[in-house]
Amino acid sequence: MNNSLKIDQIDGKILELLQKNSRISNQEIANQVGSSVSSVWRRINALEEAGVIQGYGLTVSPEKMGYQETILLQVSLQRHSDDYIEQFIHLVESIPEILECYATTGEYDYVLKVLATDMRAFHRFVRNSLMRQPFISKTYSQVVMEKIKFQKAVPAIVNKG
Repeated sequence: MNNSLKIDQIDGKILELLQKNSRISNQEIANQVGSSVSSVWRRINALEEAGVIQGYGLTVSPEKMGYQETILLQVSLQRHSDDYIEQFIHLVESIPEILECYATTGEYDYVLKVLATDMRAFHRFVRNSLMRQPFISKTYSQVVMEKIKFQKAVPAIVNKG
């Protein structure tokens, strides 16, 4: 991985365009940034090789897939032993309804973003998947009432100089 890659204004614009539409053609990007197609291709390859671009994808509507509830779930472990942490990580990775997991500071050890078809399904999930685990001591749930902002795009920081 090339850690010395400098992101200039053209790279920043390329990243902005790709994050808005990962299916945009190199020709369209070149037209919008005022560069040649081959230059755009080289820049995108350099961004991929440096790990700035980690992948391409699409966004699926949870609601259209039947998930009506989004819950932010805070979790505390009984102990912070390596064994308990590894068991927790394995559990989280095995449950597809857990979209995101973050190790955090504060009263709780982790914050999870969980999808559920309804609140009864979420209750069953917590009771059957989490609270039966000996390494989990407590949970705290916050139901998302309204999604105010959802952004996958990362703002490009342009290196000056």
